[in-house]
Amino acid sequence: MLEVKNLSKNFGSKRVLQDINLRFEPGKVYGIVGENGAGKTTLFRCISGIESHLGTVTSPYPSLKNHLGYLETTPIFMSYITGWEYLKLLCSAKNINTENFEEQNIFNLPLNQYAETYSTGMKKKLALMGVLLRKNDIFILDEPFNGVDIQSNMLITDIIEELKSLNKTVLISSHIFSTLSSICDEIILLSNGSIQKNVKKEDYEALEQSMKKSVLKKQLKKLVID
Repeated sequence: MLEVKNLSKNFGSKRVLQDINLRFEPGKVYGIVGENGAGKTTLFRCISGIESHLGTVTSPYPSLKNHLGYLETTPIFMSYITGWEYLKLLCSAKNINTENFEEQNIFNLPLNQYAETYSTGMKKKLALMGVLLRKNDIFILDEPFNGVDIQSNMLITDIIEELKSLNKTVLISSHIFSTLSSICDEIILLSNGSIQKNVKKEDYEALEQSMKKSVLKKQLKKLVID
């Protein structure tokens, strides 16, 4: 079990996360929702060990980073590295001896092409392939559907379902509530750096309606359309 206790994060004098307490179980998919700036990406980066923070992140593993795959919102690639070389580098870093990337190229990416020349969606798919090939137990996927075509979105949804069936722990953020509601066992609402609600499947519709009332209608009133 992955557990977050009293996690807080400041950037200078600004408190971005405040006393986050969460438990994530194997074989379950958790959705993290909230407005832009709510702290979703910062939370993921803290759990992944990329950002320092107050509080603790505990897991069954001596070194969490060796069992965790993190898909960033906007993956960045080194110059003059092909897709194939990128996947080989990631696998070699975990002593995974494989080179049959074309056989596992589920997104039909041009692996012999420089990764930096890929489109936004192609970069996201290449980074996801790298995360999947590293045989992780915990997956943190920050906006995995963003910028990706419809067919790939469907494939990513199936991948997440497969990870769940393999007893993996999956954390996802997305602005597409309908997608989260179809694949998540629990949805967590983050607002202003704090957990506002933990919602089970039977209450997803009520959560969506609540979010619409508190955010969408209020914001829409600001725009005058003649």
